[in-house]
Amino acid sequence: MTERLLIKALSGGKNTKIITLNGKKITKMPSALGKLPGLKTLALQNNLIPKVCPELCNLTQLTTLNLGNNLLEEVPEEMKYLVSLKNLHLSGNRICRFSPGACDGLQNLILLNLNNNHLTQLPQEVSRLKSLTNMSINYNQLASIPRELCFLENLSELQLNYNQLICIPEEIKFLKKLQKLLLARNNIGVLPKELCDLKKLRILDIAGNIIQIFPSGFQDLKLREFYCEGNPLFLQRPEIAKHQENIWSLQEITSRFVINHLAENNPFLMDAMEWYPEIRSIISQRKTCAICGQYFITVWLECVQFVPPPKDWKISKNLQLVPVQVLVCSYKCFTQRDPNLFGIARV
Repeated sequence: MTERLLIKALSGGKNTKIITLNGKKITKMPSALGKLPGLKTLALQNNLIPKVCPELCNLTQLTTLNLGNNLLEEVPEEMKYLVSLKNLHLSGNRICRFSPGACDGLQNLILLNLNNNHLTQLPQEVSRLKSLTNMSINYNQLASIPRELCFLENLSELQLNYNQLICIPEEIKFLKKLQKLLLARNNIGVLPKELCDLKKLRILDIAGNIIQIFPSGFQDLKLREFYCEGNPLFLQRPEIAKHQENIWSLQEITSRFVINHLAENNPFLMDAMEWYPEIRSIISQRKTCAICGQYFITVWLECVQFVPPPKDWKISKNLQLVPVQVLVCSYKCFTQRDPNLFGIARV
């Protein structure tokens, strides 16, 4: 069946524009494809192809190439000759690297799909994909986003769900046309303040990370959809302290000292507590900071402000976000965090 389709395609010569050989159990890309220089679309997904044929270099008019769900282990060097290529689908392979020069000729590439592969990093050469608007690298093993990726000035959609990212580079601010950013199920702990510079961002998914605090100005983003369930800040109810003088009372300082040393099972304090029931009464009223986990009795130092998201943001159905007033935090947060930060809390 495959041979008949190829013979028919070859008979068309330069007039053959489309070849579709999906799910044919092909184990080798047909070298005869090199005789079809006018080919525009080549679909070979769901086969058993481990590498591309050298003759692929002849397909300089190809605009769409689909090699999804094959056995490729790299983005091949032959790609650099596909100077007209606009859509490249390589999902569901075993790709763990880019061959040197693979990106060189892809100046017209608009869409790149690398979902479900084994990538642990992206090469610096990815910055050469100047026309790219849609990049999808879900379900890989990326530990970082190369700063070079942030110089793709035409990028409007970036999908990096289910990787191993721990941070976002501050160069993200250069993606001025970015409208959709998906970062769900990674290990991201902090959102850079530069994210707030993305004035065209409309969809943001950071669900399932370890984010606790959002940068100042985050609430001013013009988002239409925002998904953030599964982050640790939303798993606890923040305590709102009463606003009192900025100077701690001697009772507050002493109480915190006692509480912290009791947590270490200090034998001298534990014995002394038996003789001072009034101290036990005071300490029994302690509360825990929702941000740093430290104890307090009467006052917090100002650290973070919780604000409601704009009403026009679409959020996850299982995430209830409600307005909370100014939240002040204990000494650990005061010394380690920017007082101008703000967050969104589930209460």
